[in-house]
Amino acid sequence: MHVGDKVSVYADVDGTCRRGLVKQFQERKLFVGNGVAQITREALYCTEEKASGVGINMTEALYSAPSLSNILPNLVFAQNLPSVVCGCVLNPQPGDTVLDMCAAPGGKTTHLATLMNDQGILVALDKARQKIDKILTNTARWKLHCVHSYAFDSTKACELKSTTVPPDPPPYPPESFNRVLLDAPCSALGQRPSVRNKMSLKELKSYPAYQRTLFAQAVKLLKPEGILVYSTCTFTLDENEGLMEWALTEFPFLQLVRQDPHLGGVGSRGTSLTAEQLQLLQRFDPGSPLSGTDKTPDNDTIGFFIAKFVKNTTR
Repeated sequence: MHVGDKVSVYADVDGTCRRGLVKQFQERKLFVGNGVAQITREALYCTEEKASGVGINMTEALYSAPSLSNILPNLVFAQNLPSVVCGCVLNPQPGDTVLDMCAAPGGKTTHLATLMNDQGILVALDKARQKIDKILTNTARWKLHCVHSYAFDSTKACELKSTTVPPDPPPYPPESFNRVLLDAPCSALGQRPSVRNKMSLKELKSYPAYQRTLFAQAVKLLKPEGILVYSTCTFTLDENEGLMEWALTEFPFLQLVRQDPHLGGVGSRGTSLTAEQLQLLQRFDPGSPLSGTDKTPDNDTIGFFIAKFVKNTTR
């Protein structure tokens, strides 16, 4: 392959293609489109340096999806629709004290800060230092001053004896925040495009326990009459409606409330949640029977789940 060669691009469905393979690949593959090579095969495979940048300039893509990367980065932050809805459902106000528990890479954090008009306190937590660096980059680019980011494990964010007051570093005492967003780590089965998934059943079943731990911390950190929004980008009942069923039993002072905006579908059956409670949940499902025919905000997005709670004062 030489610079300027017209090439066809395929995705390796099962991840079995070896680096630098010289024979025709016979395993499962998916055609992506045609393009023009911007790098030689030698420069790609016969060097110790890690290749980066544009390798193929796609001229005949299978799908028309232009990249928005670094286009007006100070003015535009591209997000999928459910993520935007999630921030609007939390609806933080200027002057609020807000916690984003699993904040990286910072898209929702940035959105929440703009909804607050950069007034108040927004604490953004994530376990990984390198992920926090991404948040810092994004908030600096947008000149947001209300965001305070810390590399910290949110499962330990609440400490009964703590005297720390936001925006100082965690842990925090109970009832420190007006609003909490828990965009929980999940199996991410709603993300697309995705041809296949290598996740084991054991890994899939591991998420609810972790999510329950995070949720319990969120409840402790929330002030009375405060708002908690829980979200995932997956479909499984155990991580969504099943977790809400557990939460309402474990914390009877929590109340599911109506979401605004509500652009997706409603919750799925399969738990003890009532029909009225399912109506209060919001699901975005690209696997809907309508997909491929009538495009709606519900089925023409990534898969996503949102629930909104208010913490009542009487327990």
